[in-house]
Amino acid sequence: MGTAGGESGPGPGPGPRVRSAMNRGKGAGNKGPPGNLKHKEQRSSIRFKCVLTNTILDVLRQRPGWVEVKDEGDWDFYWCDISWLRENFGYTYMDEHVRVCHFRNHYEVARSQGKGIFLFRKLKDIMEWRKDGNRADESKDEVAVESYVVQRYIENPYLIGGRKFDLRVYVLVTSYVPLKAWLYRDGFARFSNTRFSLSSIDDHFIHLTNVAVQKTAPDYDPEKGCKWLMQQLRQYLTAKHGTEAVEALFRDMDNIFIKSLQSVQTVIINDKHCFELYGYDILIDKNLKPWLLEVNASPSLIASSQEDYELKCRLLEDTVHVVDMEGRLSGKEKQVGGFDLMWNDGPVYSDGNFDGGVNLISNTHLGCINDRKKQLWQLLKPLSTQKK
Repeated sequence: MGTAGGESGPGPGPGPRVRSAMNRGKGAGNKGPPGNLKHKEQRSSIRFKCVLTNTILDVLRQRPGWVEVKDEGDWDFYWCDISWLRENFGYTYMDEHVRVCHFRNHYEVARSQGKGIFLFRKLKDIMEWRKDGNRADESKDEVAVESYVVQRYIENPYLIGGRKFDLRVYVLVTSYVPLKAWLYRDGFARFSNTRFSLSSIDDHFIHLTNVAVQKTAPDYDPEKGCKWLMQQLRQYLTAKHGTEAVEALFRDMDNIFIKSLQSVQTVIINDKHCFELYGYDILIDKNLKPWLLEVNASPSLIASSQEDYELKCRLLEDTVHVVDMEGRLSGKEKQVGGFDLMWNDGPVYSDGNFDGGVNLISNTHLGCINDRKKQLWQLLKPLSTQKK
């Protein structure tokens, strides 16, 4: 599932010759017994590989008890790229606890960072562009065919300060059968650096809010940046439109997340070794209606500011907490760090927030104050103090 990709690094080599992630006779980074256990086995040493050299690598290197391996060393956790997944997944034996960051038929159908996006005013213009009269007929078959997605342009976006913005929201899927999805409380709004207008459809600084585009604007200020945290946006909208309207908006976004995942649930090849962190791009119109722009299967992990770096570090730390390589979770958690379990083979509701079982409140808190520090303190207590 997904559209625009974020970034990728070089793959570690051809598939059939790659050593298995965890060879059956080499252990699993711990001294526990093999086979199924009544209680989840806890591990204090995790071997990881990572093809990216940005925020995720920083997070993994700083995680207590995690050891980086390179080349063809055995690993327990691999933040891989798509090329490795396609070449090696089917040839690699993995022990029960091993995890990789994509599902095996993960795919992307668009470029990242706003590349390849352009606007048309009329449908007939698309047909003219498709004909591409600049090439001779005999050369057309020699050119690789590219896939494009055609979307209706939302002409009435919600504006703040006269500027267009969209939302980046993070959803973590740890299983498709049954569907188990977590919604991250933090996220951000990405603003255009130029006041909105429909007079020019060729000005990307007006219409594309991607940071990669906006930071090249002549008057871009790197000190101010072009992002608001999700909490800032929710507070702004609440002050302007009231709590009820904003809660309805965020419930509509919850519905987008779930319906989009359900739409590919029978397509994605589920595997217990896989998880996926998705970056959803949502546009809000002036009527407070959310529109799904795209789902990024490889959301960018590059930070554009110190605040952005800290947010993505928290996001990735909490992602690894949910994946739970150390075996610390009971499996009954509804919140892990900044992630709230929103779907577990059905809707998940907040504890105690119901009236006679009728007015159930979804366990989603996008843009709400994050009490992750207190919650993580319980999660990260040394293993020795958790054992009774």
